Amino acid sequence: MENKINYSRQTQKIIESLQENRDRGELPRLLLHSCCAPCSSHCMEYLREYFDLTVFYYNPNITIAGEYEKRLAEEKRLIEAYNLQVEEQSFADMHSTPAAGKIGILEAPYDSQKWFERVRGLESCPEGGDRCTVCFEMRLRKTAEAAAAGGFDYFTTTLTISPLKDAQRLNRIGMQAGQEYGVTWLPSDFKKRDGYKRSIELSRQFGLYRQDYCGCIFSKAQRDRERAAELEE
Repeated sequence: MENKINYSRQTQKIIESLQENRDRGELPRLLLHSCCAPCSSHCMEYLREYFDLTVFYYNPNITIAGEYEKRLAEEKRLIEAYNLQVEEQSFADMHSTPAAGKIGILEAPYDSQKWFERVRGLESCPEGGDRCTVCFEMRLRKTAEAAAAGGFDYFTTTLTISPLKDAQRLNRIGMQAGQEYGVTWLPSDFKKRDGYKRSIELSRQFGLYRQDYCGCIFSKAQRDRERAAELEE
């Protein structure tokens, strides 16, 4: 049986090692791949305390254009709200301090056709299977590429906050992408330490749109079948 690595603890150790830099106001630059606003809510609240944070929005797996635009708009709305808190030093109901910094956003071009090409032949895979592995690799490699090109010190993803996503697999893929592009992967398992619970709280607080499927038409079809079966019971 594979021994699972505690990636949440690794995140904490890295942050602790950066404390002296933080005290001097020297924050490392982190590129955070975000899948959606609800998942990024806790991640951004947490990471903006310790990093010069930029969100990277690259999700060609969201294969319905209208859905993509809706999720991107919610991401931008949440970032604007967080940045307003920093400007006004207003952190009521937040797990943040005056050390929190503003958050930038970097949008990659939307290209769902390239995603379809990458997952060809895997259309019938169940959610969480081989199609998802290919999808994770595509998005995290693109994030690593952008991080290297932009001179970021670290990169990571919000995907590990989901109870439905395998943090062990995501961290392996992220580390491999980091080695390929020469940029440091920040290990994470953001669902730990009540991270997922906090994302639910923040989604309610900001009235965020929460989708009930990952993004692609194949995951949506699977979710629709599951909901239909639930109604028949």
